[in-house]
Amino acid sequence: MTPYPFTAVVGQADLRLALLLNAVSPAVGGVLVRGEKGTAKSTAVRALSALLPPVDVVAGCRFSCAPGAPDPACPDGPHDTTEGTARPARMVELPVGASEDRLVGALDIERALAEGVKAFEPGLLADAHRGILYVDEVNLLHDHLIDLLLDAAAMGASYVEREGVSVRHAARFLLVGTMNPEEGELRPQLLDRFGLTVEVAASREPEQRVEVVRRRLAYEDDPAAFAARWAGDEAGVRARVVAARALLPQVRLGDNALLQIAATCAGFEVDGMRADIVMARTATALAAWAGRTAVRKEDVRQAALLALPHRRRRNPFDAPGLDEDKLDEILDRFPDDEPEPEPEPVAAAAEAEPEADGEPADGPAVPLAQVKRRAGAGVAGAYKAAGQVLRAKGKAGARASVYLVLDRSGSMRPFYKDGSVQHLAEHTLALAAHLDEAATVHTVFFSTDIDGTADLTLDNSEGWVEAQHAALGRMGRTSYHRAVEQVVEHYEKSGAAGPAFVVFQTDGAPDSRQPAKQALAGAAGHDIHWQFVAFGEHDAKGFDFVQKLAEESGNAGFFHAGPAPLELTSAALLKGVLDRF
Repeated sequence: MTPYPFTAVVGQADLRLALLLNAVSPAVGGVLVRGEKGTAKSTAVRALSALLPPVDVVAGCRFSCAPGAPDPACPDGPHDTTEGTARPARMVELPVGASEDRLVGALDIERALAEGVKAFEPGLLADAHRGILYVDEVNLLHDHLIDLLLDAAAMGASYVEREGVSVRHAARFLLVGTMNPEEGELRPQLLDRFGLTVEVAASREPEQRVEVVRRRLAYEDDPAAFAARWAGDEAGVRARVVAARALLPQVRLGDNALLQIAATCAGFEVDGMRADIVMARTATALAAWAGRTAVRKEDVRQAALLALPHRRRRNPFDAPGLDEDKLDEILDRFPDDEPEPEPEPVAAAAEAEPEADGEPADGPAVPLAQVKRRAGAGVAGAYKAAGQVLRAKGKAGARASVYLVLDRSGSMRPFYKDGSVQHLAEHTLALAAHLDEAATVHTVFFSTDIDGTADLTLDNSEGWVEAQHAALGRMGRTSYHRAVEQVVEHYEKSGAAGPAFVVFQTDGAPDSRQPAKQALAGAAGHDIHWQFVAFGEHDAKGFDFVQKLAEESGNAGFFHAGPAPLELTSAALLKGVLDRF
């Protein structure tokens, strides 16, 4: 049967990210997914194998040896060939009722009786080598099987002593376990052996629940047609996994990042050193996934949210997860390492940004050296990507006032919480440093009405969105026309003679569509270009209206940043934002 596409899973951003990080770097140590029934735990795990690149194996080897580097101790060896055959990566499921022999292997009784020889019959650990080993309801698995499983995952090999047969074979796999805490917990020492943990729950947003049902029914009606609709997204994620794996060895984990990791583990009173090691590997995988060659503070923060919740000491009635305010307080004690130039796929041959304070007339409005002095590492890295995108479009030296419009409707809450809105704000500010000598982004927060306005600058960028959002109170509905009117009013009062570029972020269509059309049409008399940036699922129906609104206006563009904007590289995000600039 055609599997459900990984990219069609609605929401569950942490679950998808944790699985993809392990696909990039299996050394992270696997994922434990905890949550109530009916939350796509098994669906997401089973869909992951389709995103893994094919595996080259020695023909006829039951232990999946790589042709170029076969296991010297392989029971089917020695292999003296460098030729192999490609096969899809396997996803092997370990049933709750499996025996120890089924897991690790046993004496081949058939050959013993027929030929009188002692031979080894591989188990599920051998089948899962270089693939995925999935354990549903891992909390119900017998403890001795979990011990064997986690020992093999930690050592990358399985050792078997059975009826006079002594065997060792490679067993490196991506370990994923799912469980419903209502059915019982894992022992703490077993919890610690999983690299990452994710808590999942069903959405309480009616729109998202409707989308889940709509997609599931469409899949059940015609699995092949449904999978074909998502084939492009699946291919894109698959290519990104391959690229991140290739980049991983080049990622630098600097001393400041290591200090941030150590201080975080110590601050949350984590026992032992496994948490530090897992956080380091996870932060490195996050940097590679983002297309960067240096680990940043944001990578360490996300690594902590995935690697520490199940390891920290807590009382029986404490809430799960980490205290994010405490986490930020710890990380803010340590600066980021100086960002290095990142490999961006936009303009490979483009020269580096000059750092001198004096720039040529067709250069950036604000030099890189000044951006580095005044802004955080995230803005400095985005600044370089912005320069590459502008050069690729032939827009180096262009000038414009830059505005940012941010949606504060209730459904936007997850995007503020996970840092996606801050991520967009930093990239918009980096763009402003190229286009505007003031390097200032006038920002409009809107929901049912205008919630507030403020200026984002190079000097106040770190944590700016979170601080502004927290001060604005409750969230509301979605009134595009009020945001458009506010931008036009500010533009007129500013007396600007040049063009304006507006990054208009939203996660859905406006509540009142006709006023939105009228407001955008009324703004057409000004030299203002609007770029809508959509956060959310790719097939959300509300974006059809937004895209049509942009097309009909003649002075607007549309870019869909997807359900996980934080995962976009700087180049990909800015290329989309500047698509119609």
